[in-house]
Parts: sequence; structure tokens; C-alpha cells
Amino acid sequence: MLKQTLSMTADFLKSEAAGGIVLMAVAVVALLVANSPLADAYFHTLHLYVGGLSVLHWINDGLMAVFFLLVGLEIKREVLTGELATWSQRALPGIAALGGVIVPAGVYLLFNLSHPESVKGWAIPAATDIAFALGVLALLGSRVPASLKIFLTALAIIDDLAAVIIIALFYTAQLNLLMLGAALAGLLVLFVFNRLKVKAVWLYLLVGAVIWFFTLKSGIHATLAGVAVALFIPLNTHKAAGDDHHSPLVRLEHALHKPVAFLIVPIFGFANAGVALGGFKLESLLDPVPLGVALGLFVGKQLGVFAASTLAIKTGLARMPKDTGWLQLYGLAVLTGIGFTMSLFIGGLAFASAPVLQDEVKIGVLIGSTLSGIIGYLLLRAVKGPKAE
Repeated sequence: MLKQTLSMTADFLKSEAAGGIVLMAVAVVALLVANSPLADAYFHTLHLYVGGLSVLHWINDGLMAVFFLLVGLEIKREVLTGELATWSQRALPGIAALGGVIVPAGVYLLFNLSHPESVKGWAIPAATDIAFALGVLALLGSRVPASLKIFLTALAIIDDLAAVIIIALFYTAQLNLLMLGAALAGLLVLFVFNRLKVKAVWLYLLVGAVIWFFTLKSGIHATLAGVAVALFIPLNTHKAAGDDHHSPLVRLEHALHKPVAFLIVPIFGFANAGVALGGFKLESLLDPVPLGVALGLFVGKQLGVFAASTLAIKTGLARMPKDTGWLQLYGLAVLTGIGFTMSLFIGGLAFASAPVLQDEVKIGVLIGSTLSGIIGYLLLRAVKGPKAE
């Protein structure tokens, strides 16, 4: 019995749906805990100070730097050797991602432009949660062609890159130039390591930890250090060298996947998805922030991604993913409205000193992501291949 249970657990951890399912379960648990007798202990623990930072800050600035390190590794690998290695491969997901950033931001601003206190949350519905979205696709099995999964992965990676750029440009506090200079000096050390073809991953991570500290003190959000460090970790692009097994980047990426998917992101989700609903009224859903976030994700993402994709395909700038029909493409566009991890993260940055608005962001993200997941799943389940349309 124990052997069978362990085997089932191992199979689950290997499945594409596992990360999304765990994240979904953690979000539900966070909501239950935040509205139970454990609520006071939950919120008190998150705001305890340890080593100069609160527990919540350690999670959002520290643990999430590892998440962003993995994002950076994936972006670099996909651009150099993966699904984004050529301009023709980048065309459709790149154009779709652009539409999926601009339109949701426009929808959010439509409801918040006249509210100065909430307008800076415009980027909250801009990014797709790749774990959730791929988890939904995995549940559909062979109903979804492999080309559509590749398209979603590429789109979500470009989405993440856009989110990183947005965080760097629009959510940076007042700069400490001395600390920023120290962080840049650390990156110079990594550049030298890269040029000397240093293979020891631990050296990059050791210097990366120092860079993270100086970035934290510089006014730039500390998680961006993760992306910056990733860009300097070597990827052996020489086919004969077998980069899938020997490159420091690929080895580190493989080592981080499970800890990030099953530990770091769930901890982040548990710490950030909890919102007390005791004083919440249904009419509050029509407040500018939750309405803008929910509709930005559910309406803005699908309109932006599908319209941009359609325009790119009809004008010949890109090709329809192989064995895919228009209804499937639309269903996938709806799925991109699942914005849990990055949306909550940007919401925390946008309204760092406004707990009420943070709670409204959480409600909007949960509603918009849930609607996108359910409707996207049902649409994709309704068809099998372009001939079914």
C-alpha cells in the first residue's frame, strides 16, 4: 500500500497539471485560513519581523527572487535554443503577448483612470500564470494539440519578460546609487565568470546572493536580481556538446523546477491569497480595483491575445499553430486570463502601503482567474482539432 501511494505521488509530481493543482489548493486553503479562527495567527505571523524584514517580505522579496531566477533561466534558454530561438517562432506568441498586456491594462484603466489612488495598479492583469494555465491544458490531455501547449508556454514566457520590464520601469522606489553600483559590480563578476566559461553553479549563486542583497538596498525590487543573475549563467548552445545535460543553466533550471513549483510558489500563494471576507459586501465587487482586475484578466486578456493573434495570422505575420482551429485558439486566449502569481505580486508592489486595495486586488485576481480557467477549459473541451469546429 505504501509503495503504491509513493508511486502515485511520484507520478503526480511529474505531471504537467501538478503545479497548477497544488497552487489552486493552496489558494483555497489560504482563503479558508484567513476566514477561520486561525486568521489572527495567520496575519500576525506574516507581519513578524525576522532579520530586519517581515516574514511576508522574506517571501515576496527573498523566496520569489528564486522564482524570478527560474523565469530568467527559462527566458534565456527559450530565446537561445528553444521555442523562441527564431523570429518566426517568436512572431505569434510575441504579438499575442503584446495584445495581452496592452488590452488588459486598458480595461483596468477604464475603471480606475479617475481614481488616482488605484491607477498605478494598471499592470496587475498583464501576466499569465504559466503553472495554472498549463495545468488546465494538461487536464484536457490529447484534446489539445502539442502546438497549442508550445504556443501557450512561449506566450507566458514573453508575458513574464514583459512583467519583469514593467516592474523594473514602473515599480522601482527611489534609487540608492551606491547600492545599485555594488549590484552592478556583482553582475560584472558574473560576466567575467561567463567569459571564462566557469561551470560551477554554486559560484554564480554565491555572487547572486550578494547581488540580491545590494539590489534589495538599492530601491529596485530585489526579485529582479534573480532575472539579472540568470542572464549570466552559461548555456552551452553547441549541439554536439549536449547542452541539455552539461550546461550550468540547464542543470540549475532542472534543479529549481520542483522546489519552485511545489514549495516557493505555493508558499507565496498561501501568504498572498488570504483575504478576510468578514466585512466584504457583494456590491464591493463593483469597486474600481476588483472590477478592473477581474475584467482585465477575464475580458482584457482574451480580447487582447485573440485579437492580436488573429491580426498576425490574417496578415501573414505569423502562422496558426499546427492542428489548431479558431475556437481552440480562442479557448487558449481565455486561459491566458489566469493571472494568479504575477498578478498578486504586482498588486503587492502597486499598493504596498494600502492593505484595503491589496485585498481588493486579491478578490479581483481570484474571480478573474477562476472565470478564465473554467470558461477556457470548457471551450477547449468542446472541440477536438480544427475539423470539430
